[in-house]
Amino acid sequence: MWYRFLTLPLRTGGEIMANLDNTDEKLTTQDDFSELFIKYIDAMVDFEHFSRETLVDVLCRLARSFRLTKVVTEFYMSSVDEKDGKGEILCDFNEGSADIVVLKKELISRTGAIVRTIAYSAKGTEHLSNKEEQQLDICLRSMMSYIGRNRMQKAIENLAFHDNNGYPNFAYFFRHLEKMNKTGGFNGFTAIMYSLKNFSVINRDLGFEEGNAVMKAHFDTLRDMIGNSGTVCRVGGDNFAAIFPNEMLEKILAFFEGTPIIYDRLTSSSAIVSAYAGVFIIPSDFKYERPGNIVEMILPTCQTAKISDEADVVYASMQYIEDKENVSKIRRHFEEALNNYEFHAYYQPKVNVETGRIIGAEALCRWIRDGRIIPPMDFIPILERNTDIFRLDFYMLDLVCKNIRKWLDEGKNVVRISINFSRKHLVDPELLDKIVSIINRYDIPYEYIEIELTETTTEGDYLKLKKLVEGLTKIGIHTSIDDFGIGYSSLNLIRELPWNVMKIDRSLLPISSTDPKDFSTVLYKHITTMASDMGIECLTEGVETAEQVQILRDNYCLYAQGYYYDKPLPLDEFEKRLEIGQYPIN
Repeated sequence: MWYRFLTLPLRTGGEIMANLDNTDEKLTTQDDFSELFIKYIDAMVDFEHFSRETLVDVLCRLARSFRLTKVVTEFYMSSVDEKDGKGEILCDFNEGSADIVVLKKELISRTGAIVRTIAYSAKGTEHLSNKEEQQLDICLRSMMSYIGRNRMQKAIENLAFHDNNGYPNFAYFFRHLEKMNKTGGFNGFTAIMYSLKNFSVINRDLGFEEGNAVMKAHFDTLRDMIGNSGTVCRVGGDNFAAIFPNEMLEKILAFFEGTPIIYDRLTSSSAIVSAYAGVFIIPSDFKYERPGNIVEMILPTCQTAKISDEADVVYASMQYIEDKENVSKIRRHFEEALNNYEFHAYYQPKVNVETGRIIGAEALCRWIRDGRIIPPMDFIPILERNTDIFRLDFYMLDLVCKNIRKWLDEGKNVVRISINFSRKHLVDPELLDKIVSIINRYDIPYEYIEIELTETTTEGDYLKLKKLVEGLTKIGIHTSIDDFGIGYSSLNLIRELPWNVMKIDRSLLPISSTDPKDFSTVLYKHITTMASDMGIECLTEGVETAEQVQILRDNYCLYAQGYYYDKPLPLDEFEKRLEIGQYPIN
């Protein structure tokens, strides 16, 4: 082991007594001490049949043989913990007045852990002889070695299988799965991964300290529900995993629907917490090879539940297994597709509804493989699960810049082109520099580039998004907030970030204008008015009918994008549209 408390290792009592008999100053110990000490050491090292009661009993009998009244052992992981009073004080023998310190021993491990044992006696007690003091010294050292090793093993166990907040971690969950596989298998069990809904809102409204208390109370409640029949762990952030018998599933899913969680018993303060969940009811013919076999079923289904508009609970199924195989195929072919230039930019025009003039376009990625277009929804979500989406987004920006450079060199009509960037990029502190570097490589005037970004869901991402938008705007690159109105933080985002363009999601566009008091009509009117008053360009996506175009005109939304004007067009067709420059006005 990487630490050592004693030069004297833990051996059997007989071995230690034999060692004492061979010392320079041979001890002629009493028969009762020899017998008790052997029992004492043997009780420590009998791991298979360990009995704490037996160990304490022998300890007490030894203490009485030395005429002690109290024995105290202290354990601290560090000197800092000792100063802060964060440690353990053990006292299994306390039978009188502790007036005099008979012997005090202290050992410090290489890691800085401190073990200290103090033996006391009462006033007027006969002093220990030299032989007795040596015997007591050996007893206390043995005790410190045992307690120190035991506590360090527990500390190492805790560090390996618990996170910094004390939650069982993924390694703990994996170990539990391995034990289940060895002891009875998974038939009759359900595995889930769940994510607390909108927990950033709870943290924002209550504060992080109370938010942590809410999370811990929710976790403890579920752990108590599962009991010893399964386990639950924290994966990270507000994400957790659990496994339990099938008959508990209905009760647990009901718990996830939204339950008041009391997080402060003194004030009875509570918060309603709900969750998304990915569920895998483990079939009887399930073939387990490693813990990842189960995690691979519940992790993506939980992610799907979080982004789904239809259900908060998603079940892993045979269809899901087929989907997983499709994920593997997409990832295998992605590198080859990049090298073979299989990804193309299709351009969907943006149109001024008053004049019909093409004022811009959105570059949309299309994957053409073996003559077939692979729909974006078949590969974009897969690439967003890792850093592949970074490479695709930069590829698309490079391709768009190359096309703009071609148009400029040929003297063609050029309009501003918007390129989508996944919010996943926000983890990259050099994102702004990378975007500018690609644009500068083709010497593209910044006025022809617009970066489209979607709303964020966390405070950390919001701050990174704010920094990026401010940086782009400062140097003259347009930014647009995509799908405005479908995220909870929309109003805060347009209030604090210097957007150039607001793209209103198609879900907010009224189908018709027959009822001016209709909720969707009123809402759309106020959004467009707000954008106009703030000096933000307003564009509505998903415009499909002449009536919707008129709704935009009536509400002073100047720009539209949608199938009413054009679908996303391949490069050559879009260039023809640019030559004409506008659409008929109805």
